Amino acid sequence: MSDPIVAYLHEHLPDYLRDLELLVNQDSGSDDKAGVDAVNDWLAHRLASLGFTVTRHRQERHGDDLVARRHGQGSARIMLLGHADTVFPRGTTAERPMTIDGDRVLGPGTCDMKAGLLTGLYAVAALDHVGWDNVGTLSYVAVSDEEIAERHSIPLLMAEGPGHDAILTLEAARENGDIVTARKAVRWYTVEARGKSSHAGVEPEKGRSAVLALAHLIVQADGLNDLARGLTVNPGEIRGGGNPSVVVDRASVRFDLRAWSTADLDALAGRLRGLVDTEWVPGVTMSMALEPGSDCPAMERTPGVAALEELAIAIARELGFPLRGAATGGGSDISFAGHQGTPGLDGLGPIGGLDHGPDEYILLSSIVPRTALLARLIQAIGDRGGRLV
Repeated sequence: MSDPIVAYLHEHLPDYLRDLELLVNQDSGSDDKAGVDAVNDWLAHRLASLGFTVTRHRQERHGDDLVARRHGQGSARIMLLGHADTVFPRGTTAERPMTIDGDRVLGPGTCDMKAGLLTGLYAVAALDHVGWDNVGTLSYVAVSDEEIAERHSIPLLMAEGPGHDAILTLEAARENGDIVTARKAVRWYTVEARGKSSHAGVEPEKGRSAVLALAHLIVQADGLNDLARGLTVNPGEIRGGGNPSVVVDRASVRFDLRAWSTADLDALAGRLRGLVDTEWVPGVTMSMALEPGSDCPAMERTPGVAALEELAIAIARELGFPLRGAATGGGSDISFAGHQGTPGLDGLGPIGGLDHGPDEYILLSSIVPRTALLARLIQAIGDRGGRLV
């Protein structure tokens, strides 16, 4: 092909697939420190061979986090972001090693997100091949706890993001090929109700039902949903009571709140708190607490994000395939890394789907074009000196 980056990637596609097989066939569930660190060892070696200086942020219980940097002749500061952990327990890869079935490359972690980790490395190698070095700092960050609620890497992500002009996340593209340009802010709250127990048959009037109070609250909270504005309130886990003959004195509910901006989420949480502070059942009090580790900021579609999206769409057009940006309700590492407004894009890995399940896959035919897109996007940001708007 005439494009030297695309030609290089086509030539090295067999190498990519061999590397992917090695990574996919290494168990690296979030709680498998040895497995995640084995992936980290491989990444660190490959990054060093590409001229990066690698720093390992050591962890006792989970895998280490990697921060790798190299410097070039330009001024732009670009972060490539991913995670080395998967949701699959040790032994899964022995049962389901990587296979290729037609256009699908299957295996645990192919889509989420070992193919994306490789895409970042091969994009850098392709740029080296064509002699491009017009970047100030190129960082490659791989954390080890993206798939679990107990996250140690959030402070690292929040410290790293503001030091860059753009964040390019290596998660897989959506199944229809879209990249991600916005993600909702998310918080989980636990609401506890405390009343007074009594015998439901003999002295029901002496009881103050915590369950009844929560039932009122949940119905009222449903009225806070505003799908047109992207505001959602979902009551998930509900606990309370046991024996039907007892008026329940304690009950709890866990709420999932989401909004397109952190400001909107703050306002939504305030409205929920107002409902919690209302006495729905006389004698029953309620409290509301943010669950530790559940507060994920929004990835907002700022002018910088919109400029990156337009740039990516134009590059994809030059490479011969259509591209669109999409918004999604789920959080991601970029939400933390971009919390101070650093623009970024998500979904820059190969196209894939069915994450976390036995049929997880990436499309073989998407590897070269999507890696070329990433390489050209790095190149474009670098040639602009990191100035997007």
